[in-house]
Formats: sequence, C-alpha cells, structure tokens
Amino acid sequence: MATAVVIGGGGSSSSSSSSSSSKSRRRQIWYSQPLTPLMEGPDPQFQDQEANKKDSSASNWEFLRDWFKIQRNLPPSLPPSSFTNVPNSKTQDLKLLLGVLACPLAPIPLHSYSNSPPQSHFPRDTPLETSVAHYIIQQYLAATGCLKQQKCAKNMYTTGSVKMIRCETEVSSGKSVKMVGTRCEDTGCFVLWQMLPGMWSLELVVGGSKVVAGSDGNTVWRHTPWLGTHAAKGPQRPLRRIIQGLDPKGTARLFEKAQCLGEKRIGEDECFVLKVSAEREAVMERNEGPAEVIRHVLYGYFCQKSGVLVYLEDSHLTRVQTEGDAVYWETTIGSSIGDYRDVDGVLIAHRGRSIATVFKFGEMSTQFSRTRMEEVWSIDDVMFNVAGLSIDYFLPPADICDTLHSHSSHSP
Repeated sequence: MATAVVIGGGGSSSSSSSSSSSKSRRRQIWYSQPLTPLMEGPDPQFQDQEANKKDSSASNWEFLRDWFKIQRNLPPSLPPSSFTNVPNSKTQDLKLLLGVLACPLAPIPLHSYSNSPPQSHFPRDTPLETSVAHYIIQQYLAATGCLKQQKCAKNMYTTGSVKMIRCETEVSSGKSVKMVGTRCEDTGCFVLWQMLPGMWSLELVVGGSKVVAGSDGNTVWRHTPWLGTHAAKGPQRPLRRIIQGLDPKGTARLFEKAQCLGEKRIGEDECFVLKVSAEREAVMERNEGPAEVIRHVLYGYFCQKSGVLVYLEDSHLTRVQTEGDAVYWETTIGSSIGDYRDVDGVLIAHRGRSIATVFKFGEMSTQFSRTRMEEVWSIDDVMFNVAGLSIDYFLPPADICDTLHSHSSHSP
C-alpha cells in the first residue's frame, strides 16, 4: 500500500536533514497519473482503474448506484451469516463508511484563516441574527479559554480511536418500504497534525484499510486504498474532525458569518443554534463532471449554560445527471460532542458520536434508499506547539504537486 505524507515524523526528534530526505522519498513513492476528483458523501470505489476509460466522476457515482442496487435486492430478513456471503459486502460497506466518515470536510473555505480570534465589533447596520451569532461565538471563545490564552498555538498533534458502524439500509420501491442488511462495525485509530494557517494532515486506519488526507493551505487531497497509487484533490476547506472540538478558534472562524436561528434543546442542554452556508462560488468549485453540488449547510449548537459546542450538523446535497433522470444524493452528519478537558489552558473535546445518513432519491421517482452509519470517536492525546514540525510535512503527493505546477506554468 502506498503511503502519502510522512506525518508521523513531525515530533521533536525531527531534523532538517530528515525533512529533506522525507520530501525526496515522497516524490519517489507517488507516480504521475490522472487525478481523481475529490468526491464527497460516499467516496465510491475506483473499479478496474486501468481499463476504465470513462469519466472518473461518472464511474464514481455509478459504483455508488450499484451499491444501493445490491442493498435493494437483498432479502429483508437476511441473517448475519448469510449477509457475509454476499460478494464483497463487507468490503463495500467499509468503503462506504470510510467515504462518508473518514475525513469529511466543513462547507466553508477559510481563505482568511489566522490564529487571532474573530473580531468582536461590527457596523451598526449588522442584522440582529448576525450580531447575536457573533456574541455567542465570543462566549464560546471565552468558555474554551481562547480569549485569555497567553501563548498562541502554532501547531497541534492529536491521536484518537474510532469505531465505525454500518447500519441497515431502508429501501422504498414506491409501494412498500423494507430494511435490508445488518449492523457491522470496525475499529481503528487516527493521527492528526495541524499547522496554521489551514494546513492539516490525517492518517486513519479502520478495518485494515488506511485513508490519508491533507491540506497545504490551498489544496485538499485524499488517498484511499481503492484509488491505486494516486490521490484525489479538491478546493481547500477545514477538516471536520478539527472543528468538532479540537480547534475552538478554527470553529469560531467557521461561524464568523453565521446567523442565529433561535434555541433548541439537545439532550439535557438548552442551546443556541447557529447556521452558516457555503457561498455559491465555493459550492460551484466542487462540481465535477455529472455531479453538481447544490448546497452545503452547517449548524452549530452552543450550550447556553457552558458556552461550548455540544452538537454539530452539516448537510450537503449533490445532483448527478445520468443517462435518464437526475439522481440526488443528500449526506447528513450529526455529531454529539463532549468530555471537554483542559489542555494547556484550552478546553478540548475528547469524546463524541456521529450519525450519518446517505439519502438517494430521484427527481421523478417515488423510489428512495437511505443508509445510516455511526462513528464513535475518542481523543487519546493532544499536544500543542510540537518542535520541529514544518510545512514540508503538509506537502501534497508528487502527482498533485506536478499537476498544480503545470497549471500555474500555463496560466497567463
């Protein structure tokens, strides 16, 4: 299996000589091949890559359509022993889990990301729901200790554990609804690095499969086992794992232009609800081939009593034009966040649970499919200002670097 970035070498034992040798090894490992678009929602399998001459994004969505077709044709009361005999069923389930939950991204690109907290004073003509949202964010920064933090964190190192669960699929034929499949789960772990502004690197292993993703501040890239030796790339956005309690300042930046929708109870907590939507230009950047992203919205639920973020939900809708009617894919992820602990004066969430649903429906059809997935995650270790960590650890794979360089050299 190819590896991407040497993210494990960013500790205090690193040296400048090892940095240059690591950079050299990276360019030897990766090979120059056509890049796959960074598809979101389920990240489908790249089957028969060398023989496949179709548009890459079209092939991605064809795999996803076939996955739901397999689920629809399974008997509704299939026992676990029989389900494991369905060809590649566990492998396909794991790919769907990793495509949705391994490294989802936030909807808003933070091009102006910095280590300073968001501004606290705004013009008089600012709408009430916007000014209220700014006030809630200031309370959140104060509650997490960011406003009184003396030393700004330049980078962060995090390790954690995950358990991913694929639940049943609900299938409707227009006349009846049935549940197919059974629950199956896989455990794993991850290592995450972050450097401001906007650089991050993630390596996650679940069920024997590894997903490696990262951002150099301009481009986001991802490598999965079924992509072969090359990676997929897309426009820069924050990693969702970072904003769900690991980086309060980054979360505050994300909700800088949010609106307050009111109040809602989450469990035992009365919360303020903030909403932020991706602008049209940012959404259009993610269109690829027959896939068109319609919208991507993020909701944050901030506890009125403690001021911290306790629930995060985002939903994005993609329209895929096939040979027949258009098909819509809506992916929603809701995350409960808790177990806040003090790390160098900042409250960091150490535990959470995410529930994701993938909903497929047609424009002119009453048929639909809905699959539910879960992830339980915990943080084992967090460290700020790791000595020796440099921007070299966040460089994209060689094929993406070569593509970006060729594009810039042809620019007028």
